[in-house]
Amino acid sequence: MKHAVSALAICAAFVGGPALAADLPSGKAPPPTYYEPAPIATWTGFYVGLNAGGTFGGSDNINVTTGSLGSGFSPAYGVAGTGTGNGNFGGFIGGGQIGYNHQFSPAVVVGVEADIQGLAGGGGSSSFSSASPGVLTSSHTYTGTLASSQSLDYLGTARARIGYLFTPTFLVYATAGLAYGGTNLSSTFSGTAVNATGAVINSAFGGASSSNTNIGWTVGGGLEWMFARNWSAKVEYLYYDLGFNTAAGSVQSVYATSGVTGLGASQTSAQFNGHIVRAGLNYHFNWGAPAPVVAKY
Repeated sequence: MKHAVSALAICAAFVGGPALAADLPSGKAPPPTYYEPAPIATWTGFYVGLNAGGTFGGSDNINVTTGSLGSGFSPAYGVAGTGTGNGNFGGFIGGGQIGYNHQFSPAVVVGVEADIQGLAGGGGSSSFSSASPGVLTSSHTYTGTLASSQSLDYLGTARARIGYLFTPTFLVYATAGLAYGGTNLSSTFSGTAVNATGAVINSAFGGASSSNTNIGWTVGGGLEWMFARNWSAKVEYLYYDLGFNTAAGSVQSVYATSGVTGLGASQTSAQFNGHIVRAGLNYHFNWGAPAPVVAKY
């Protein structure tokens, strides 16, 4: 009997041992919960946007000259038909842009941007007169009147940008590159010659016009602020120079008494350059870069 009790005790110890061990506290703590770090704002990536602002002219002088192409055209009109006026063109400008940035370091951003804008009211005009009394005949007075206009239909640029980040979301940049635009130029000329009694003895009329796509350069700078996830706002200044547009045309003169006609030429030229001040809004496709992982279990 004694031996049977001992055997039962030994069996109970073997059966109950693992259960008692499971109830003992463990020295190993459970793994901590892992949270993905928030992304860090980056300027690297593609973006698209819209812009709007104003443009005003730089050297907007329009030069018009006339001269004879043969007999019957009074050389006096070559004097009376020469003048310079101020085009003074400018107006509202608005369009869109697309670009790519690369953030090389915490403070340096470089990129490229292309844009195109239309102009509303982007034109100007001039009118001026000159008199050339007694050039050919002391009793005659020759008077010419010129009217001219220039306008810009659209303006586009393709530029490089380099900037410095004063804060992770505030960029100051400089930019320069190619500029192109649709230019229009026209002029009209009218002239008269009167004798000592005031009677018209000769009259002349004509003009010139030209439309062209001019290519030039641009330079400027701006400020851009990443004010929200994927969104930035900017203000920008650009100076552009598209060079000259030149228009050639004809001028015809008629003598009142004899009906003899003469043919002359007219040439108009103007420089298309100016300043742009505008604001813009950009959407950035790659806003957040993964944050560095310090520890992961």
